[in-house]
Formats: sequence, structure tokens, C-alpha cells
Amino acid sequence: MREKIIIIGGGFAGLQLARKLNRKDKKVIVLDKVNHHMFQPLFYQVASGRIEPSNISFPFRKIFQRSRNTQFRMTEVTEIRPEENKVISHDAEFSYDKLVIATGCHTNFFGNKQMEELTFGMKNTQEAVTIRNNVLLTFEKLIFERRRSDDANWNIVIVGSGPTGVEMAGAFAEMKRDVLPRDYPHMSFADLNIILVSGTDMPLASMSHQAQVKSEQYLKELGAIFMGNEKVIGYDGETVQLESGKSIPSRNVIWAAGVTGNIISGLPQEAVFHNRYVVDRYNRIKGYDNIFAVGDVSYMETPKYPQGHPQLANVAINQAKNLGRNLSRKSTGDWKEFEYIDRGSMATIGKHRAVVDLPNLKFQGRLAWYFWMFLHLMLILSVRNKIAIFFNWMWSYFNKDSSLRLIIIANDKNKTEQ
Repeated sequence: MREKIIIIGGGFAGLQLARKLNRKDKKVIVLDKVNHHMFQPLFYQVASGRIEPSNISFPFRKIFQRSRNTQFRMTEVTEIRPEENKVISHDAEFSYDKLVIATGCHTNFFGNKQMEELTFGMKNTQEAVTIRNNVLLTFEKLIFERRRSDDANWNIVIVGSGPTGVEMAGAFAEMKRDVLPRDYPHMSFADLNIILVSGTDMPLASMSHQAQVKSEQYLKELGAIFMGNEKVIGYDGETVQLESGKSIPSRNVIWAAGVTGNIISGLPQEAVFHNRYVVDRYNRIKGYDNIFAVGDVSYMETPKYPQGHPQLANVAINQAKNLGRNLSRKSTGDWKEFEYIDRGSMATIGKHRAVVDLPNLKFQGRLAWYFWMFLHLMLILSVRNKIAIFFNWMWSYFNKDSSLRLIIIANDKNKTEQ
């Protein structure tokens, strides 16, 4: 009887683990509430109308089409019953010999329900498309206003100055400068503000000082407004309230200020720390020999990372690779501990503007931008998607434009019943 491994979640960690176990003497079942893997680093390009969602989305059934030992089930897991070796979903129960939780994370609104309801997160394809729809609808409204009569429509506010926030601000600033004057030739968008609100004094706080200085310079060159050392404390759908007492009128507020793990009920509280599962160096969850957590939802303390690893795609991928190798070994005595090697970080802030921090080298500008493009293109799964993205990027490079600014809103009458 083949060992049965259930993987909950098909993000970077879950997909990497499933591929690592492909063609092994295991029965692998991947469970996810959507039917596709999403390449999250490029969500901001979907939100700004640069690429289509299908270019960075990969159906699981296509990915596992030729696999003999891996199956996929589209369902949302609601409970884990470790004493029965079962997981419970909306549609079925699944038994397992080993369970791997790779549920990733979602936008962290820090308990502010009003902020959660009224601002836009960007952790899945639907949220990225929603941002695109709302921003483009705002531009359509502005043509009726002609001039700044309603401030809330003329400010796009992005909260959080990590790579996602900085890249989003750069994309919308470029759209204001290069695209909108051609789409709306009789309009002036001089009063349209792209505002990046940061709790730190510089953008990209986790990167080098050189990267921080350059990224702020690039944002200013593009006309974006950077507000450092400001904390958002409230939003009512019309006005953003800051801790300093300042306020910003806006109907388009994008929240990129943090993430929190997707925890499933069923495991004891001592196995969870700050909404992440506490794991050992083999990614086993505290108190269990056959339940594991990998990626953003795992919390592993090591000498190099005493406060846990950063919630990055590279950490998730490498944890999954290590666990896949361990699960393929005959004896747990041969298992290898996980050790994360930081390969660096990067962010792009518009055409020819990017920052790259490698372990032994830091560079910015045009070369960094080409490096960023090449690396992200290589990480895209299928050849067809690589070609599609490359074509869109090249078209945008030479024409400073794209043809993907479609407003597509679901018709309630035609919504699929869940």
C-alpha cells in the first residue's frame, strides 16, 4: 500500500512539494479552494492592466495532467482531525498517512474590520482584477468631472512600502504619465495623485540602504508621493485617517501593509504562534510526527533566524524542496534539517528602474530592471505563458502602452452557484 500524502494548498510551497513527490512511490492529493496556481509577484501587473490574469495562472489539472501518482481536488478544507488522521472539507473527508499544510497567508488588516471591508487587498487573482476594475472605473468617472471637484476620485492610496506597495505605486505612476494622456486626450491628469503611505521613513525597509534611497528617488521621478513614518488608523470608504492627524480623501485604497497565515482549525493552540504553525527543522508541526507545515504558514526558529523566516516565496520553495527530499527517503534518520540561504531580494519601480540586493552585490537602475525581468520570466511555469508575458512586456517597452485595460465585472444573474 502506497503512503498517502495530503497537501493543503497549491501555492509556491504546496506546488513545489507536489512536483518534488511526482513519480515517487507515494499517493499525493493536492487540495485547494481554487483550481489554479497563481504567480503572486506579478499580481500588481494584473491590477495595473499590464498582463492578463491567465498569463500568471496555471490550472492544477494541467500541471498534473501526466502525473501517475498526484491528484487534485478543488475544495476548501475547514478542519483537521489529527486523532483520526483526517481532514474535513466542504465537500468530503480525506484520510492521510502524512499531512502537509501549505495554506500560505492572506492580507493582514490587524483586526480592523472596517479597513478589511473597504480597502483592496492583493493576495489572489480576484483581488488583483477587482483593483483593476475599480481604478479603471474611477478614470471613467473623472472624464465627467474634468477637474478636481471630488478629491476622493483623484487620489489612489497604497498602504505599505514593501516590494508590493512600491511596485504598485510605480506601475500606476507610469500609467498616469504614459497611458492616461493617450486614453483620455482631452483630459488633464495633473491632479491625479499616486500616494504611497509607509510606516517607515524609507520604502523597502527590509532591503539595503542603497535600495531604499534609490527606490524613493525613482518614486519621486515618476511623480508618486511617498509619505513616510505615517500609520493608517482608519478609513470610512471616503477618507484615510493617519495617526499624525492628517487625512487623505480617496475611494481607491490598496492595502499592502502585511500578511498573516491561513490557519485551519483542529490543531491545539500551542502548535500556533502569531498565526503560523510552529515547526521543527524538518517542518514537522510541534507535537506531531506526521503533520507538517511549509511556506508562509510555518514558523521555524533557527540560529540564523531566531524570529522565524521571512514570509517569502524563496523560503517556501526551498522548504518544500527539502521536505520533498526527506519524505522520499526510506528512513527519518536520513532526513536533513532545513537551512535557508538568502539569495537576495529585488523590486522594480517602473521602466529601467529597479533595485537588486544579492548577498555579495547590490545594484540599481537599468541593469537591475533587466535582471528583475529575466528572473521573473524564468520563474513562470509554462512556455506559453512565458511567451505571452514577454510579448506584453516588449509591446509595453516600445509603445509605453498595453491593450489590457478591460473592465470586467461579474453579472449577478450569471454568477455560478456555490
